[in-house]
Order: sequence, then structure tokens, then C-alpha cells
Amino acid sequence: MKKIVILLLVVMLLSGCTVVRIETNHIDTTLNVVLSKDNTLYNRVGKGYKYYVPRGVSYIDTTELNEKLYADGNYYYLYIDAVGYYYARKIEYEENENSYYSRKIDINGKQGYLEINKDKNSDNYFVEFMYNYAKIEALVPKKQIESTVLNASYILSTVKFNNNVIKIMLDEDYFVNTEEKYELFTTKKETNDNFLRKADEVTEKDN
Repeated sequence: MKKIVILLLVVMLLSGCTVVRIETNHIDTTLNVVLSKDNTLYNRVGKGYKYYVPRGVSYIDTTELNEKLYADGNYYYLYIDAVGYYYARKIEYEENENSYYSRKIDINGKQGYLEINKDKNSDNYFVEFMYNYAKIEALVPKKQIESTVLNASYILSTVKFNNNVIKIMLDEDYFVNTEEKYELFTTKKETNDNFLRKADEVTEKDN
């Protein structure tokens, strides 16, 4: 009954011009409800893509097709896989029973995964959320896992690509080091060292 009420509230509230938050702590329900909504909202436009930044999340900076966001004291790193989208690259993922949370996602014809692991070097948790040819990584306290998944669900579900712009970028050889970019879209599983290294690189560029 609670799930039905949540679904009805979301359908009614998201049919307007703003995104309204879901009052739930259940990650599965959050994914099922938010990702199943065909949301056309957007307030951020990049080169070849656009998406919606929900209330409470702030845009910080862009480096090529990577964007840095901020919410509740945590940084989110958004990676756009425009090449994978253009060539309809298949998303492969095996659920990890040793993770705090692991789920393969296939909703509305869009694939991805959500994997959450305890960080080896702190009390935080590494959230790795791939969906709709975009990916968000974040290192957050346990109490903020649900809100992080909720924010990421809104962002990833609203990513829209511009085929014409991406084709021009491909023709101009805009995408370089594609092997390194594809590495971003494979799960880290046992370590988030690569995430932290890239986060440090972005921070250094900001300074």
C-alpha cells in the first residue's frame, strides 16, 4: 500500500514543472520510481547532452564530458559516455554479492547498475551509479546513501543526447583517449583509488 501511495504521489507531482523528492529510504523503490518516469526536464546543457540538476544539488565545473556537482557536503562526479551512446554500446555488469548494495538495472529500455561499497580507508561509502550512458561516482557517509542515490537517479534519468552534435564531435576527433574513458564505465568493485585520483585531478584543475 505504501508503495502504491508513493507511486501516485510521484506521478502527480512530477507531472508539473519541478521535480519533487520522494519520501522513502528504500533504494529499490527509489530506483524503480524515479528511473521509470519519462522526465523531460533539464537545466544544464553540455556539448552534445543535457540533464536536470535537482534542487539541493549545485553545479561546480565541467572538464570535457565530465561534470563536478555538490550536495550535502559531498562532491558528485558525473561522466557522460557520448561515444557509448552513439554506438549503442552494451552495458555489461554482474551483481556483486559482497557489496553493501549491488543491482543490475534495466528500466525503460535503458541499462546500467548501482553498486555501493564500504570505503577501505574511511567510514564512507563509494556510490557507483551507471545508467543511460552516464555515470555518477561519489564518496558519502552511510546516512547520506539514500539521498545520494535519489539525487543521482534524477540526474541520470534526465540525461538526453544530441545525435547531430555528437556526430560532429566524432568527425572532428573530439574524443581522444577513448580507452581511458571506457574504463570509467566499468565497475571499480574492490577499489575506488581511480575515482579518488581523478577527483584529485579535478580539484587541482579547479585550484
